[in-house]
Amino acid sequence: MKVALLSESPADEAALRGLVTAVLGAPPRFVSPGFRARGWPNVAQVLPAVIRHLHFNTDTDVLGVVVDADDSVVHTAAHDAPEYYHPQCRMCQLRAVFRRTTKNMPPAHGRQRLLRAVGIAVPAIEAWYLCGRDPQVSEVAWLDGQERGRAPYSRAELKARVYGTDRPSLAHEIDCALREVARFRGDSRRLENDFPSFAALARDLREARDQARRA
Repeated sequence: MKVALLSESPADEAALRGLVTAVLGAPPRFVSPGFRARGWPNVAQVLPAVIRHLHFNTDTDVLGVVVDADDSVVHTAAHDAPEYYHPQCRMCQLRAVFRRTTKNMPPAHGRQRLLRAVGIAVPAIEAWYLCGRDPQVSEVAWLDGQERGRAPYSRAELKARVYGTDRPSLAHEIDCALREVARFRGDSRRLENDFPSFAALARDLREARDQARRA
């Protein structure tokens, strides 16, 4: 299976390669998305162009998109109801971009459409890195904090726990990210349990793998 990844930084992309491999059980063939993004707004802006490029110019099977939730509304099962859309939920927003962009696309390269796999790191990808290492860090803990109006930790605190500094170099970010995601090699069940928005990404990836096998 051929997988392209779009995320907020090169460090995120490096980590996602390891996480995607953990979910699928074997490394897929990774394909360049053709565009780079820096930060959440830019990911949403370039996504339609990335989808069109991969659909018409490559035979990529699935595009994986991962961004941080930051302080946005966290996606829940209620958002998966038919026709439901929450304008402040980044999962809902990214899925809507896929729907709008692919709606009238003709088949290309022997497939009907480019498949999507979307994940939202709550509140940031560093929380995923701490899964299983810091029991206080989970999606439920963050949601409970939002409801109480008092976050259990800040994004800056997560970064400090992972990198040992609030201003890591890109090389240090990548080294730390790869070290942490290596703990999930071959088994992403803990991450899927503690972070439902990662589990959504995992489901999309496995469904795409199954479709690619049937094609």
